[in-house]
Amino acid sequence: MDNPFVAQAELALLADNPRDALRIARMGLSLGGGDPALLEIAAESASQLDQNADAADYWQRLGELVPDYAQAWNGLGIALQRLGAVDEAETAWRRALALLPDDANLHTNLGLLLEERGALAEAEQYQRRAVALAPDSAPILTNHGDLLAHHGRPDEALALYRTALARDPNFATAHCNLGVLLTDQGDARAAEASFRHALALQPDFPQCHVNLAQLLLVQGRFDEGWPHHESRLVRARRKGEIPLSTSTPQWQGEPLQGRTIIVLPEQGYGDEIQFCRYVPWLKSLGASRVTVACRPELTSLMQTLAGADQVVDQDEGLALLAQHDYWTVLLSLPLHAGTRLDSIPAGAPYLHADPQRVRRLAPLLDATGDDGALRVGLVWRGNPNHSNDEARSLPALDNLAPLWTVPGVRFFSLLKSRQPLPPAPQALPLVDLAPHLGDFADTAALLAGLDLLISVDTSVAHLAGALGRPCWVLLPARKTDWRWLRARTDSPWYPTMRLFRQLQHGDWHTPVAALAAALEQLRAAWKT
Repeated sequence: MDNPFVAQAELALLADNPRDALRIARMGLSLGGGDPALLEIAAESASQLDQNADAADYWQRLGELVPDYAQAWNGLGIALQRLGAVDEAETAWRRALALLPDDANLHTNLGLLLEERGALAEAEQYQRRAVALAPDSAPILTNHGDLLAHHGRPDEALALYRTALARDPNFATAHCNLGVLLTDQGDARAAEASFRHALALQPDFPQCHVNLAQLLLVQGRFDEGWPHHESRLVRARRKGEIPLSTSTPQWQGEPLQGRTIIVLPEQGYGDEIQFCRYVPWLKSLGASRVTVACRPELTSLMQTLAGADQVVDQDEGLALLAQHDYWTVLLSLPLHAGTRLDSIPAGAPYLHADPQRVRRLAPLLDATGDDGALRVGLVWRGNPNHSNDEARSLPALDNLAPLWTVPGVRFFSLLKSRQPLPPAPQALPLVDLAPHLGDFADTAALLAGLDLLISVDTSVAHLAGALGRPCWVLLPARKTDWRWLRARTDSPWYPTMRLFRQLQHGDWHTPVAALAAALEQLRAAWKT
């Protein structure tokens, strides 16, 4: 006898209602044990709902019930990859390929996973095999192009994107990814055309909206860029970084007079530090209470922020949502404030060092005993998990060697890292302050006693800017963050900041040489 739950669940899935399909399939499975058709419907529905742990469980059960069903192992691989279980995902895809060795999609899926793991040569073998098996598939051609683009082979990637679009001119992903490549090559006009073409084909394409936003924002076209930038929240919701559903509505610019609002963090530490400047503006709109939620490492620092009636850590903030009339996230505030290039709230300092911590940590800066020396903090690496860290971080401390020749300067490392500092040149008095950095409030206290910070594009640079401390930032040529705009040596976000830019990817010698010359000038002026 046919299982009646299968027919009902299939109808729900065909009606684009995965929630009902999953509910029906679960009901049938609870009554009937392990019907393969119900397991597959449950797995597909859970996958569509981003319930990846459940999807993996259903695909695993289906694979064990029908071991020669390659689709079960492919689905398991997809779910496991989304969960970050890359070793298990690789095992699942290799099992699927053993069953269907000529399936192009399986080859490209495994290739994408191997690329994620950094096994680039093997990843390319699988991508090339996928293209050989499906030479007319625009998605597979695009995947191969992405691999080559991400790893410094833009001309080959461009050819693959062009071929993909010749096969399917309406494939929005190829237009979008071509736009990313053109952005990296500096062809902003062509990149914008590609992004807009992709969005005309697929208006609901969050990543393409974000890509277009960043292209517009880096040009200072804030009015156009902020609305597209809101699409970043789609991914944030999927990752559970902001509320999926709550009785408290997201603030969309409604009047705040006499109302309460909680501001949630997003993205990195630097983003929190940069955009918390909007909290006083929120308070000025008449809000009776503004609560700021932040990562624990920032809680003490954020206590110094004007306009914040209460500062809590991120987990506590989520628990307090129902006690507020609205919630918002930091990077949406420039949109609601109508921020333009000429109206950035750039007053600094808007964060402050704690005087008690300044007094407690001050002796660390006096330890060298060099009265009158210029005290310069250094940060030459960022978070290695950042998507552009290979380009933005210096390969080694030695890249800053031209600075060591400037007399009358003492250097202090503010680099927090699990790895020990490399041995400094014998003549270089480099004081490692990392053991004394418990949180960002400690870093702020030490920055208050330094004359200058020299940093790559990382959170400590944002902190120096927010404190109104002099800061010189080294910026990469590849994928320079939109907030630094184009070709400027200053930042409208931070009046005390000076920017030193790479002219070519990988060439740190040129900006460091310019930085060393500027340091020598500063030191000469310091003497007088």
